[in-house]
Amino acid sequence: MGCICKSLLLFSFSCILSLVQFHGGDAYENYTVGDSLGWYDNLMVPKVNYQKWAAGKNFSLGDFLIFNTDKNHSVIQTYNQTTYNRCDSDDADADDTTEWSAGEPTFDAVEVTVPVPLLRVGSNFFFSGNYDGEQCRHGQHFVVNVTRGEGLPPSLNTSPDSLAPASPEAGDDVPDTVVPSNFNNPTDSDEKATPAAGGQKGTAGPSVMALAALAAVIEMVLGWV
Repeated sequence: MGCICKSLLLFSFSCILSLVQFHGGDAYENYTVGDSLGWYDNLMVPKVNYQKWAAGKNFSLGDFLIFNTDKNHSVIQTYNQTTYNRCDSDDADADDTTEWSAGEPTFDAVEVTVPVPLLRVGSNFFFSGNYDGEQCRHGQHFVVNVTRGEGLPPSLNTSPDSLAPASPEAGDDVPDTVVPSNFNNPTDSDEKATPAAGGQKGTAGPSVMALAALAAVIEMVLGWV
């Protein structure tokens, strides 16, 4: 009987460990930049502090940053710190800098939503380049560190050029929502459980379930002894 009980316990441990490993991985998330304040300079929204907003969050490949703004503010992503420090992308290399909000700035304050995928590990810099960098110099900028996580999903495992919005030179108006053609819209982080301490993604639910199942199995086996 002792041998049978030991075998059952080992089997139970193996099954539950597999359950924890299967459910305990990271998940792709959407992060709304600035939360309810949106993406604006601090002359327009004095309370914005985007670096503070980014602090403590765990960004990884495949996540999206969602910029809620208007057509008078741009969204520029760069991997070049010099470009970022200048608040100017005019002379930036196309291989390391993308303007996701195509079109000239307008004063009509038409609201737009700009989703930007995180495609490279390391420092990702963001700023508004409108008005010769004035908005950037007034608080509309931040940097995040992107980790590998689960890696890019198949829908994003392509060149950044294919994801960038069309150039306004094509003659089309800028859409109210600038969405890459293969935007896969992962689950909004607001709908997910709060990340665990240390900025790690995922929830404690599966682990609690696994421990409860383990306790039940142990109690059952001990009842057979």
